[in-house]
Amino acid sequence: MTKFSAADVRQAEVLRRLTRCNPFGPERIALEREALGDDVRRLGPSWHLHHELHRERIDAVTRFAVRSDELARRMRDVLERSGGGEADARSLYVEVALFALYHEMHPPMQEAIAAALTPGRGRARTPPFDAFQRRSRELLEVGGKRLPEVEADPHLFALIFQLNRAFFAIYHVLVGASKPMVELRQQIWQSIFTHDLQRYRKALYARLGDVPTLITGPSGSGKELVARAIAYSRYVPYDVDAGKFVARFVDTFHAINLSASSPTLVESELFGHRKGAFTGALADRVGFFARCSPYGSVFLDEIGDLDPAIQVKLLRVLQSREFAALGDDTTQRFDGKVVAATNRDLPALMRERRFREDLYYRLCADRLVTPSLRDQLVDQPDDLPRLVGHVARQWVEGDDADRLTAECIAFVDGKLGRGYAWPGNFRELEQCVRSVMLRGEYTPAETPAGDADVTGRLVREFTSATLTAEQMLSRYVTYVYSKTHSYDAAARALDCDRRTVRARVLPELVRELRTSGAGSVEPDGSR
Repeated sequence: MTKFSAADVRQAEVLRRLTRCNPFGPERIALEREALGDDVRRLGPSWHLHHELHRERIDAVTRFAVRSDELARRMRDVLERSGGGEADARSLYVEVALFALYHEMHPPMQEAIAAALTPGRGRARTPPFDAFQRRSRELLEVGGKRLPEVEADPHLFALIFQLNRAFFAIYHVLVGASKPMVELRQQIWQSIFTHDLQRYRKALYARLGDVPTLITGPSGSGKELVARAIAYSRYVPYDVDAGKFVARFVDTFHAINLSASSPTLVESELFGHRKGAFTGALADRVGFFARCSPYGSVFLDEIGDLDPAIQVKLLRVLQSREFAALGDDTTQRFDGKVVAATNRDLPALMRERRFREDLYYRLCADRLVTPSLRDQLVDQPDDLPRLVGHVARQWVEGDDADRLTAECIAFVDGKLGRGYAWPGNFRELEQCVRSVMLRGEYTPAETPAGDADVTGRLVREFTSATLTAEQMLSRYVTYVYSKTHSYDAAARALDCDRRTVRARVLPELVRELRTSGAGSVEPDGSR
């Protein structure tokens, strides 16, 4: 009979829960406090939000690695003495051993990831599989036999590398302590691994490429950063014979802006074409869907602007995973993942018959919303120096980064004010930092002439003579609703039924009007 000490069982149970929880969620902090006690007192309830606590975080991780390794050794000795132990005891031990393996491999894997993502550092080396395998055998073989509860080393190695890539992509790229950013980090992790890491590890790791991801949010709010983080964090198998992963994760992201080209060129970029398929097709072209490996991702930016005819072909890709190049009857297969993004109101576009309902429901099973910079700063004003510092460190290092950050904050405080709405979101903040770095100042775009001014944009749309009657009506009803603050008041102003107002209001446009200051409410069924 297997006899772990009561203290070791308690500690092992904490580690088991730690291995399964979202590292960016509140449960992780509570479990770390339970496991390390006062050792994490400085980290607070949300350590991952504050990069200035990174050193303390590394110290806590180091202590975790030491403690989990010591616990694994004690529990393994008990299993050896009991001839392998019962299934429940082995299962508990395996979780502790995997936790120790992850933390032992964390430093070299993080170094390999950083090298791969840093320009000028050359071709990154693959993390050391031989060292991992030796350590795996030490921990996961008892009595000379592999524990039946654990998978083969190549899969474990690939999974641990994936966990490290996901942690790196989320932690080092998405900065901020606001509630919207906290929630976004947690949701990105779930998009990659689901909410059940055990289920993912056992079966779903090979299937999640079949689930598209839809990212919505204001222009400039980081949708492509989120898409890249998801793409870089996909599961990639390790080929033992070749001594490397079957694909380099930095080569797996294929992005196209669907609003930047004509429908014919977009279709060619996505599906490819044969010579002579259309005027100007002078040679065969391989499209993104053909070039993308099963472990890659195709990022469709501005999906709301996709031509209706191409929407039909994209729907076929998502439904049957099949497509054909322009001018070719041969069917090809796409086994990668589709990530789409838009700042448009897709439900409104569906009502206007400009976006297919069946395509939307193929895309929306996994949906993420990137918050506006204004919403982040309203929730957490102290994020501005952190975000400015994050941008500054992309250009200069050390004390120079601190000085540039201070210059930018002084300029914002003196000229724009901390209440500035940042209509261009994080993209505008980046331009502000660059402009201050170059000229010592930043001049925002003229609001009435920019898309950030929602009211000005609506005026231009109303006077452009390009809107359909349906589009014009929906936009005007939404504008009146945002001014009157209720369905009833808007109905009285428009001399129509309350139900008509409610059916016509565009929620995304209401949010834009509220963010810009032109409106102050969102649709509410009680109003």
